[in-house]
Amino acid sequence: MSTKMSEAPMPDATVSPDAASTVIDAPSEVIEIERVMEMIPHRYPFLLIDKVVDVKPNVSAVGIKCVTMNEPQFQGHFPGAPIMPGVMIIESMAQTAAVLVVRTLGPDSEGKLVYFMTIEEARFRRPVKPGDVMRVIVIKKQSRGNVWKFESRVTVDDKVVAQATFAAMIVDRA
Repeated sequence: MSTKMSEAPMPDATVSPDAASTVIDAPSEVIEIERVMEMIPHRYPFLLIDKVVDVKPNVSAVGIKCVTMNEPQFQGHFPGAPIMPGVMIIESMAQTAAVLVVRTLGPDSEGKLVYFMTIEEARFRRPVKPGDVMRVIVIKKQSRGNVWKFESRVTVDDKVVAQATFAAMIVDRA
């Protein structure tokens, strides 16, 4: 069976077949912005998720990002035609994944740094504009020690705007 993501929108609870049985039994929770800021070190203007919903520890999470015109990137990207930069969409995937990791590992992992190791198969399907609400769906594919691999898809109005597979390393702050 292929673990590649299809281009059709996937329901929040849909994951690869090997993790499907885990999702059915996993409880879901919501993590509000104040708790997100306790869990990961990112801050404005580079905190790119507003909350994380449908969290299933060690399985998946969905980040929510309400894109607004008063964000600093829209002053230059692009004047008169504001579009969310693709790298910031990828970063929202990473931040959602970081919250999932912290929720999975527990309080001792709070505030640790998460470094990208690889970004694969990144695809940008549609532009994200001010007024859009991004749903950042992140699914854990595997973890070994402090290295985690994820599959992610971002939707706006149930339409895929971006997707990627990435790996990250969780490290203590120096």
